[in-house]
Amino acid sequence: MNLPRLPTLGQRLLRTVLAPLAITWIAGTIVSFAVAQYFAQQAFDRSLLDDAYLLAAHVRQDASGRLRLDLTPGEVKTVLYDQHETLYFGMHLPDGRLLAGQPDLPPQALYGRLPFRFEDISYAGQLLRAVTLRTDVPAPFVVTVAQTTRSRDATLRELMLYSLLPQAVLLAALAAWLQRSIRRDLRPLATLQQALQGRGSQDLSPVPDQASTREVQSLAATVNDLLQRLDRSIRAQREFAGNVAHELRTPLAGIRALAEYGLGHEEPAVWREQLAAIATSEARTSALVERLLAVALAAEAESQVRLQPLALDAAVREAVLRFLRRADAAGVDLGARGIDRPVPVRADPTLLEGILNNLIDNALRYGTAGTDTPAITVAVEERPTEVLLLVQDNGPGVPHEQQQALVERGAQGEAGQLLGQGVGLGLALVAQYARLMDARMTLRSGESGRGWVCEIAFPRPPAPAS
Repeated sequence: MNLPRLPTLGQRLLRTVLAPLAITWIAGTIVSFAVAQYFAQQAFDRSLLDDAYLLAAHVRQDASGRLRLDLTPGEVKTVLYDQHETLYFGMHLPDGRLLAGQPDLPPQALYGRLPFRFEDISYAGQLLRAVTLRTDVPAPFVVTVAQTTRSRDATLRELMLYSLLPQAVLLAALAAWLQRSIRRDLRPLATLQQALQGRGSQDLSPVPDQASTREVQSLAATVNDLLQRLDRSIRAQREFAGNVAHELRTPLAGIRALAEYGLGHEEPAVWREQLAAIATSEARTSALVERLLAVALAAEAESQVRLQPLALDAAVREAVLRFLRRADAAGVDLGARGIDRPVPVRADPTLLEGILNNLIDNALRYGTAGTDTPAITVAVEERPTEVLLLVQDNGPGVPHEQQQALVERGAQGEAGQLLGQGVGLGLALVAQYARLMDARMTLRSGESGRGWVCEIAFPRPPAPAS
């Protein structure tokens, strides 16, 4: 199977973790650079302003009232000396006349009462940082000092480099550590994948659970639960196939024998007799198939049963009415007891109907032989913790040591074998239906050992809140 080329889960997790970290790192670097640039600029500007104050402090006024710079050119070079930068200065009177310095280095305009102003200017084809200082001592004049910014820019570049390089190394180390950790944590998932890929279609054994995280553990448990359900379903299908092969072998052989016997005679009366026998055998075979399907559906519905509040009295009343015509035709007194008031239980309607149908059908088949006045009673009784459903007859009954054996599939008992009825699945279905509804089935003899009673005990539902 060709699957689209998608990133691995480890790559997705690594990308999910590292992408926000990288974005945060870049944003933090930009902020750090802006802050570093601001404070570096403050330091350089403070140095420029100190040079301007130093030059202004050496301005004197002569006897005629004229201002002059009391520094020789050599002293000016000493004052404005910088190992890496080139400095320029100019002094001007308020009317714009040059007092000292470069004549083409004009002062910047000062606004309001601010004594100085910093600004980036272009001078002699270079980008300079300049400060203009206004002073009134000994007379009003302005001083402009400008310098190149090579050392400042170099300092910022070095600061950025030494700031980014360790962070990049740390980010790379973090990526390597995360990749290794993610790979280690996802190893159980790869083991689970290999365990599922390498097994055959008939291997439904649990997969190994070596999870390091709760999610992988939950996934392994879910896969094992699915495998268990598949195993139950496959076993139910195999059991159904085995039941069909076992139960249909005898009736099909009987039908074939009846047909061969009829074909061996030419009398129409024999044909008619054999066809009637074939029809009867076919009816029993159809009933057998229906029972086998019911067994398979019960096993399949084991994980799908949804119990709900039901009226047991109404279910019993409807079941008795369904079998009443058949009971009258057989001369059986079929009645009900304890259904004159509502009796709630928690059950599945289909399973409850299956229990009543199977128990009443069994009673009509086996519980009416050997008695002059056959009677079947379906009763509902309420106990403090249970609600009982009882189906009892007054027939020959079953010895105590054989009662539990009748619950096994295929067990008919002597009455069924003598009568030639049943397929040995009815009570097995009842027991399974009861278990699916959290109920309990009990078989016992009737009063004085006469007859037979099948009792289904449902847990009593809690009383509704007032």
